[in-house]
Amino acid sequence: MKLRWLVIVALFFFVATSSLFGVERLTWEQCVKETKVAHPDLSSALALLQQAEADKLVAVGAGRPQLSFAANVQERGISGSASSSLFSTALSAQQLLYDGRKTMRQIDSNKEMIKAAQYNYQYVSANLRFALRSAFTDLLKAQHLVGLTAEIAERRRKNARLINLRYQGGRENIGSLRQAEADVAQAQFDVAQAERALQFAQTALALVLGRDSRQPLNVQGKFTLNNLLPRKPDMTFLTKRHPLVQQLSTQTKAAQYNVDVAQSAFSPQLSLSSSVGGNSLDRFTVDPLNWSAGVTLTMPIYEGGSGNAKVAKAKAALNEQKAREKSSYLQLVRELEERWKNLQDTRQQIVVREKFLDAAVERATIATAQYSNGLISFNDWVMIEDNLVSAKKEFLNAGAAMLIAEAQWIQSKGGGLDAQEK
Repeated sequence: MKLRWLVIVALFFFVATSSLFGVERLTWEQCVKETKVAHPDLSSALALLQQAEADKLVAVGAGRPQLSFAANVQERGISGSASSSLFSTALSAQQLLYDGRKTMRQIDSNKEMIKAAQYNYQYVSANLRFALRSAFTDLLKAQHLVGLTAEIAERRRKNARLINLRYQGGRENIGSLRQAEADVAQAQFDVAQAERALQFAQTALALVLGRDSRQPLNVQGKFTLNNLLPRKPDMTFLTKRHPLVQQLSTQTKAAQYNVDVAQSAFSPQLSLSSSVGGNSLDRFTVDPLNWSAGVTLTMPIYEGGSGNAKVAKAKAALNEQKAREKSSYLQLVRELEERWKNLQDTRQQIVVREKFLDAAVERATIATAQYSNGLISFNDWVMIEDNLVSAKKEFLNAGAAMLIAEAQWIQSKGGGLDAQEK
């Protein structure tokens, strides 16, 4: 327990001194809020949704009255005589009455694509949450590792001084001293490596936040889980609710509507049209208006086989979409099962690693006292010291692995940036 307090104090010292150099401190909630606003992936997904909504308005507009106005000026004349101008204006209107339900099916398809774009936004949010949580955890781990390696390096230096004193007194050989010096060098390398890893983790988090700048960052968090589920959830239910499955399902419905749209190309098209206009040889006077109204019936007879080809293409696209939907569903079921297992494994693993750490601390305390009094050999003492170093690092790695496994579990359920750790 004393060792843990030393690590905490070292980390606190690192954070406190870092703040003097302009290191920005962020909580998880602050990271989520910033990512939702600044990350380009969410902006891209939102733009796709806006495109789908615009496509629906285009399809709706095709079934509404079409109104247009035209004005024309023509210069007319005979060789050797003065020319004259002919002014004409016309206001035309057209209304689609029947097209084999093509427009209606196209609107239905666009509605499904809007839903698909909404689910795509949720899916992008889920993947982005995992990327953010991973970067957040990596930086949290890197911060702890800097303090841990510094504490280990100091312990190695103290051990080296002890061995040097014993060597000077003739109670230890030169090989033991060289081993201690090598351990110090390794510990110093670990400190430098941890500092470089910290800088990289800061950059990685800044990129996930959507920042262009590379300023130093510091995060606040703990290696603990909240709101743990007491038992295994219904994987089938979770899979069906996943935004990717729902997105593919709506895309399948849209593909079915597209088949109907292609087939309706063989149906006759009926529309109502009318126009009103007039001609004049003088721009300031208008002849009596002419008007017309009528019904137009268009019946496709032969289009060179293009209509059948479009139907075949639409059906093939529907079959492809059905296959993608089923494949993704099966893959997500496996992913949920695997990540639930990994979450449970990491939860139990950190408990085991904590026990190993407690044992290593006690053994190292006893072994150091025994070695100082000449009760155990140098080799036995070094093995116990190395085990302590490994136990500390493994405990830290287990805590980070547990947070990553939790983030993967939330991602596999389709939880977005607003999802809580549960």
